[in-house]
Amino acid sequence: MWNGNVKSAITALRQSKWRSLLTMMGIIIGVSSVVTVVSLGEGLKQQIVGQINSLGSNVITVRSGKLVSGSTENSLNLLGFFSASTLTNKDVSAVSKLPSVQSVVPIDFVTNSAKTGGHEMDNLYVIGTSPDLPILLNQKVNYGDFFDDSQTGQNFAVIGSNVATRLFGELNPVGHSLVISGVNFTVEGVLAPSPGGLLSIAETDFNSAVFIPTTVANGLANGHTDLLQILAQSRGSDLNGTVSDIQNALNQTHNGADDFTVLKQDQLLGLTSGVLNIFTAFISGIAAISLLVGGIGIMDIMLVSISERTREIGIRKAIGATNRQILNQFLVEGLALTLAGGFIGIILSLLINLGLRADTNLQPEITVWVMVLAVGVSVIVGIFFSVIPAFKAARKNPIDALRGE
Repeated sequence: MWNGNVKSAITALRQSKWRSLLTMMGIIIGVSSVVTVVSLGEGLKQQIVGQINSLGSNVITVRSGKLVSGSTENSLNLLGFFSASTLTNKDVSAVSKLPSVQSVVPIDFVTNSAKTGGHEMDNLYVIGTSPDLPILLNQKVNYGDFFDDSQTGQNFAVIGSNVATRLFGELNPVGHSLVISGVNFTVEGVLAPSPGGLLSIAETDFNSAVFIPTTVANGLANGHTDLLQILAQSRGSDLNGTVSDIQNALNQTHNGADDFTVLKQDQLLGLTSGVLNIFTAFISGIAAISLLVGGIGIMDIMLVSISERTREIGIRKAIGATNRQILNQFLVEGLALTLAGGFIGIILSLLINLGLRADTNLQPEITVWVMVLAVGVSVIVGIFFSVIPAFKAARKNPIDALRGE
């Protein structure tokens, strides 16, 4: 009986291919959306984990805002969303003077555009920082050099690989000029391509950034830059002692205001991972609504199919088919629709994955458990919405069914 039901379901799908495909569309979109969103979240999480781990355990991050456990809005603010920074250059100076701190790197946002003689790019981040950035962040320079201490008062810039391609094409940009806010800068170096961002899902990556000396950045923006974060490298192994020193120094510059957070690497990792998990779950929930719509579509089409096959049901019951057998027949048909839709959705998500990896810096990470879970949920939805049509078919009176057209 099971083999017969499977063959019957496959035959029904083949007899109305386009109707079956349209019926499965909600399941296909739902499964592919959920798998793609979850894989993007996992891929981004792995990129951030890899970037944070590459810094070493002695790098400390200072963020604007106070960390409050369990507050999503607070976590987003700490990662650079929604709120203006409370950090200032006085904080950078105070941290750099601490004996327990070896080096300090400010990440100071200036503007989002730069241009050369014939090209302009307005989707980048111009960042004011210190010469220690490539050492502290383990960032390599492909061409030229990063500006040093002797150049911190001069108009030198180090650009990301995307900026180099967009503004200079195939030319080696070292020694060439670019204009930022009406001021000419000489390109000192080009950073190696980087897969990650500046330790934050709210900030740009190195590939689309231009780095200039902090003092020049302050002059360029008339002192109105936005200090996104401060990175400090501990001189010794007593990381907790360095964190305490930084907190005490910043308490003085902030006059006791509790509007900053000093994070060790494990805390920063937990913060970013937690926010990414929330985003992934929220967007996946929205995407999963299409599974519900797909289930309703399956129920609708199956009700139509039962109406069209009334005489078939009557004949089967007349020759001895039980209500349970009729019920199983239409449940298997609903299951076949959802399984087919689920597998097509998985294939579509794999194609989307390949496209994102080829055309963007994103590295989605599709895992087996996500695919199994997505297909499993689609099957449950299909069975749930197939029950009502199947019960309707099973409870038909054979005489009335045989009389129907």
